[in-house]
Amino acid sequence: MRPGSQILPVLTLALGLSTTVFAQGSSSVPNTFPHSWPGQPKGNFSTEWQSYFEVTAKLPNITGSLPRNFAGNIPVNRPGHPNDTLFFWAFEKTGQNGSLTAPANPNNTDPWFIWLQGGPGSSGMIALTTENGPIHVQPNGTWFQNPFSWNTLADTIWIDQPVGTGFSTADSTGYVPDEDQTGEDFVGFLTNLVQVFPSLATRPLFLTGESYAGTYIPYITKHIFQTPNPPVNLRKIAIGDGSLGSQATVEHLPVVNVIETYPALIGYDEDVFNFFREQTHLCAFDLNLTYPQEGHFPTLNLVRPTANSALSQALLNPTETRARTMREVVSEKFAVVHGSPAAALAKRADFLERREEERQQWKRDLSGRANGTIDPSYGCFLLDELIDYAVNFTFPWSNGDFDVYDIPDGTNPEPFKNASTFFNDNRTRAALHAPTSKDWIRNFNYPFGSVHDRSKGNQYGDPSVEPIAFLSELAANASAANVSIIFYSGNDDALVQHRGTEVIIQNMTFGGTQGFTRPPATPWFDDDGNFAGIVHQERGLAYVLFDSAGHLVPLWKPAQALVFLREFVLGDNLNGTVSGNVVVGGENVTLAGEFLPGGNVVYFGSSATQGTSTIPAATQAAWSSFIATATAVPSPLGTNSASTMEVSGIVWLGGLAISVASWTML
Repeated sequence: MRPGSQILPVLTLALGLSTTVFAQGSSSVPNTFPHSWPGQPKGNFSTEWQSYFEVTAKLPNITGSLPRNFAGNIPVNRPGHPNDTLFFWAFEKTGQNGSLTAPANPNNTDPWFIWLQGGPGSSGMIALTTENGPIHVQPNGTWFQNPFSWNTLADTIWIDQPVGTGFSTADSTGYVPDEDQTGEDFVGFLTNLVQVFPSLATRPLFLTGESYAGTYIPYITKHIFQTPNPPVNLRKIAIGDGSLGSQATVEHLPVVNVIETYPALIGYDEDVFNFFREQTHLCAFDLNLTYPQEGHFPTLNLVRPTANSALSQALLNPTETRARTMREVVSEKFAVVHGSPAAALAKRADFLERREEERQQWKRDLSGRANGTIDPSYGCFLLDELIDYAVNFTFPWSNGDFDVYDIPDGTNPEPFKNASTFFNDNRTRAALHAPTSKDWIRNFNYPFGSVHDRSKGNQYGDPSVEPIAFLSELAANASAANVSIIFYSGNDDALVQHRGTEVIIQNMTFGGTQGFTRPPATPWFDDDGNFAGIVHQERGLAYVLFDSAGHLVPLWKPAQALVFLREFVLGDNLNGTVSGNVVVGGENVTLAGEFLPGGNVVYFGSSATQGTSTIPAATQAAWSSFIATATAVPSPLGTNSASTMEVSGIVWLGGLAISVASWTML
């Protein structure tokens, strides 16, 4: 756990081979319905419902005053399913009482946010209570108010969706069969929402979310565009670390970039790097990004393992047995290879010796494999192979944990922050007008089509085509509707690494041209003047990379996320914008490569950070020399480009191109 951060042991927030928990069963799906609390108005939705939805009772363990807020369930208007509802919790902008309940006024231009979580099947209340919301839970169950909450900038609504997620309800046959139904349901929800809060119908909406919301949001946006007289005025969509493409594209294609960002994952071993690089080539994952892009990329084939192993069987048979958390899988691997943590510590010398012997045997096995062949044990599931290598051979991940959401976090177990006790307290339930027909859970195995069937569709049972299939059309419609698009990524995310997002951008057409015409290479800074990452903007599409942030960007970089929100989402900051032959803010050649080197600290410990580790400068220099030769390609910006600008006066630039800081392998 990073000091000062709020690490959430996410179970299903993103993608991954093992994604869900079965708190509500796996063989059947729940039948749930909203609750009618005292004072609920009769008849259709109207402004009379504002006083009903307002949260006025004191919330347990929450101290201090909160901005005025509203919560409850609103139907999605799906015929035959009156109990299909979405749960929302809306907070007015700090210091601006009455903003949500303002009357309809076409001249009201105050912005408002919607936040959606991923999963599929993760509650939006996860973000409200651990990432970008006004109240945050601690591992010991205490709470504090978050000064970086997104409602400090605008009215913000966190939503549990699709139907049946979190406090949202669904009858046993009413779960969404696909993402088009998700989009239709959401438009139905919005139609009712603006009857309660009429000003939201014309005020500019900024639709945001992360992870599997990268699938939800494009489908929702598509259905808003397809709706005659849509219920809201969509202004911009912002997707963080989003599942915009196939599993091959977002998870396994970027593995070499993951290693280049944090080479300590493989102990700075050149042979291991070359192995993963070869496998990337054999899997046809080494796509060539050009600026401008030359031609579309082919459909990637995610080759499955051919060897008869537990992993190959799991991948060849995507059944409920695969639906376990990534952390559980890693812990099992650790136990099998090393025995219990106590036993490993008791025999530390033997443990380290055995691990090195096994690592050498792993390398001998590779050298004995026929050259030019895909590893039969893993196929092209390269992220899984990297995880296995790190868990087996590289400290601190060899302690039994690999956090795919935040690479340098090696704590095991991580501090567990769970708001379930709070939400399921009857006082909270009544205050939020939540259903009594179910308990709130953070995430669950989403039953697409009202059944749990992972043999259909993608690894989550979602039969819908990935958004990349229609992103070009969506971008054209967005441009016509004056809706902007933002994709952002955390550099320390291993699961939906930024390289996959960049591939998707280069494979889509927007503003009449395919991909960016120049590589992202413009730095952006936080309010203290510190380097925050890279930004690039062209023709209505912006891409922002966060330095030292994991999959859950607002969790690890809350202050920087708020600056990003203010400047690039709500605002029209032109930094990184291509204008003719000029890029606003300049370009830095050291930022134009395929990866941004990770940080120089890794954290380890049990339930808390108990130590950090760094790599000697000599090891860093040796690796930098190796990687410069192994991956030498001309700079996409060129060395004499007139538009290339070196940013002076920033200490971190001096060693950025060659210093890759990390830690030694024991």
